Parts: sequence; C-alpha cells; structure tokens
Amino acid sequence: MHPTAFVRIVWTAASANNLLLLMVLFVRRRAGSFPAFTTYVAFSVFANIAEFLAFYHLAFATYRSIYYSLEILDVGLQVLVFYELAVHVFCPTGAWARDVRRAFLSLVAASAGVAFLLSWIAQPPAPLRVQTFILRADFFSSLLMCELFVGSVVLTATVGLPWKTHVARIAQGLGAYSLLSLAIGIGVAPVGISAHNAIFAGLIRARKLVWLACQVYWIVTLWQEAPAPRELPEVMRAQILLLQNRVRDDLIRIRGRRNR
Repeated sequence: MHPTAFVRIVWTAASANNLLLLMVLFVRRRAGSFPAFTTYVAFSVFANIAEFLAFYHLAFATYRSIYYSLEILDVGLQVLVFYELAVHVFCPTGAWARDVRRAFLSLVAASAGVAFLLSWIAQPPAPLRVQTFILRADFFSSLLMCELFVGSVVLTATVGLPWKTHVARIAQGLGAYSLLSLAIGIGVAPVGISAHNAIFAGLIRARKLVWLACQVYWIVTLWQEAPAPRELPEVMRAQILLLQNRVRDDLIRIRGRRNR
C-alpha cells in the first residue's frame, strides 16, 4: 500500500507547519503562556514522524496500531488545550471568576454526557471493530469540543468576560476544525469507513485541508503581538473610583463598629 500524491503533500505540509508553529511559540515566547497547546503541537510533530517511519518501515498492522494509539492521545491533548484556554478566560488572575466555576463545570459535564450518548448511539460501519471505536471516539471529541467552544462563548458573553487575542485565535482555529470534524463525523456515520468510498475520501481530504489552514492561521496570528487593551473611558473610571471609595468607607464603618 502506497500513499497517494495528495497524502504525501499534506503529510509534508502538516509536518512543516507544525515545526514552524512550534518555532513561533518559542521564539515569540508564547510557550510559557500556553504549555498545553505547545505540548499538543510538539506531540503533532512527534506523531507525524512516528507515523511516517511506521508506514515505510513496519508492517501495516503495526502502523495501524500506532496510528490509532496516537489518535487517542491526540483527542486527550485537545481536551487539555481547551481547558487551558478556559483557564485563561475564566481564571485570568489565578482565581476563578465569581459564579463562573460552577457554570463551567456544569457545561463540561453536560457536554460530555450529550457527546457520549450520541457517539454511543452512532454505529458507523467499518471492517474492523477498532475502526468503529476510533470513529466513535473522533465523533465524541469533535462534538465535545464544539459544545464546549460554543458554550464557553455564550458563558463569557453572559458574564461579560473578555477573550484575549491569542486565546481567541487558538480557540477559533480549534473551533473551526472541530465543527468540520463534527460535520464529517455526521457524514461518515451512514457510509462508514472505506478507502474505496468516494464520499469518505472527499470528507477526509477536506478535513486535512482545513487543518492546514488552521495551522497557517495560528502561525500568522501567534507571531503577531496582541493589541494593547483599550483604555477605560473617563466616565467609567470615575464610576469605578466612586465604587472603590464607597467600599473603603463601608469597611471603615464596619471595623469601627467591631472595635466598639
């Protein structure tokens, strides 16, 4: 079995993009701010090399086992990246924003429950049982990431928390890729997995091209500096100062009553 020209080109481009993105993270000193995302990119570099060596130097059955194992690890790292982004948004000062922690945990639990139920119901046909498991796991991760991404956007808008520029760019790339992966999972469910199925092959090609686009998007946006935060208007500054003075006066009164 030999890879097609399209597969070889995408394989090479994805590996080059991963290396370039990893270089950007370290050169622009983003790695310290996003350790989980940096680990995910480094893992992608390792996975590409491992899959290449396994494909050309090991038996196909061994390559398939390595590929599926790496896919499972990839899903786990994506979830960790999402959690890291959520911490940046909801816990910017080291403590979770008020009334958000419980809502966020409820969002995660509900999203995981719905994703697990739908992926369990789905029964995509595949020649091997492990392939069915991988399709279900991929569908689960795509649905979970989409739910968490959309839910987080709604939650941040509800409580009025801002998205920092680089956090938003990483989330936008993962969100777009997860949405397409979910659409592909829905499309694959009735036709199953088959190298000779034109629909399956077309969906997989589209997914690979979108992933390349996400990599390029991250390379460009993470190289750029985040814009400086906007200054508060004078009216809002005066209101905040007035509120601070009131809180200070209330604390003085409370302490005075306790000392009597």
